[in-house]
Amino acid sequence: MSLEAFGPSQALTLGVELELQLVNTNDYDLTHYADDMLRLMARRELPGSVVPEMTAGMIEISTGVCQTSQQALAELSQIRDALVQCADKLNIAVVGGGTHPFQQWHQQRIYDKPRFHELSALYGYLTKQFTIFGQHVHVGCPDADTALYTLHCMSRYIPHFIALAASSPYVQGQDTAFDSARLNSVFAFPLSGRAPCVLTWDAFGQYFDKMTRTGVVKSMKDFYWDIRPKPEYGTIEVRVFDTPLTVERAAALAGLVQSLAAWFQQERPFAPCEDDYLVYSYNRFQACRFGLDAVYVDPASGQHLPLRDHLLATFERLQPFADTCQASGALALLRQEVQDNRNDARWLRERQSQERLLGEVIRQAAQRFRGRAA
Repeated sequence: MSLEAFGPSQALTLGVELELQLVNTNDYDLTHYADDMLRLMARRELPGSVVPEMTAGMIEISTGVCQTSQQALAELSQIRDALVQCADKLNIAVVGGGTHPFQQWHQQRIYDKPRFHELSALYGYLTKQFTIFGQHVHVGCPDADTALYTLHCMSRYIPHFIALAASSPYVQGQDTAFDSARLNSVFAFPLSGRAPCVLTWDAFGQYFDKMTRTGVVKSMKDFYWDIRPKPEYGTIEVRVFDTPLTVERAAALAGLVQSLAAWFQQERPFAPCEDDYLVYSYNRFQACRFGLDAVYVDPASGQHLPLRDHLLATFERLQPFADTCQASGALALLRQEVQDNRNDARWLRERQSQERLLGEVIRQAAQRFRGRAA
């Protein structure tokens, strides 16, 4: 199979996908209600789409093509409201967060879809352990080479994305000491991590041909990279975000991606090279482990500095591009949370410290997702 052509796309358009938890309203464990939710949601006229995910206790929603993060928020809110109404009919709840705090992987069921069964046959128990929940953000690129340039510039900000979105401190009932433990599950897959540092679509096509000749790769879907090109959409797809606890935060993160892409595409501030990736894994680990308290190593200078400081400097640098993209409100929300040293992982830990009962934490997170204070 040859690499498909990079499709036409309007620069800086957005698409947002959220993988969400379906929980019962008894002990707030995951519940296998994806089919029922899909059946009820199919009756509604909504933007975007609602589709199954790997296991039956999860569901994925996505917006249509959006011009701004505000439009993305409007669409996510409309879908969220419909989800909540359908869940109420089924006496279940919908929750954000990158992991369910106490679900047991062996109790999960592979959703009945051919690709999911193929993956289960290949990866065994890892497939059920992949009951984790992420946000993906697509951003439009005017051509294939610009997409690859944008991708490699965006890779410098992977730790920023991880720390801002971190919402998976608990796994199998334990505090992992990570703000984002979800990404540790992604590490287990052989085609995860970073994309190869190639800067033209022709060179990327040569890489893709080599990989398909090995028989390891059949399509772009086989790459679980942190950021990957999506030629059929004319986008790049940022995949490292934990699913936030609210759609407002999800839209704000999309606004950040859009503002960064505007900077990269309009000013070409960096000259990406392989050496940029020398500190990639270290920065990624720091953000997963420590969240906003991480240390960030600048890939060009080697300078070590608090990630929080680099985030605030980045927001300042992006302000004119955020203004142009109508994403100033998104950046303001994220800036305030960095200044307050608050992400969703901290909220979950604070709730657990108070309640001492993870089921109650998830009940409150379900209220938070539906837009009610908790």
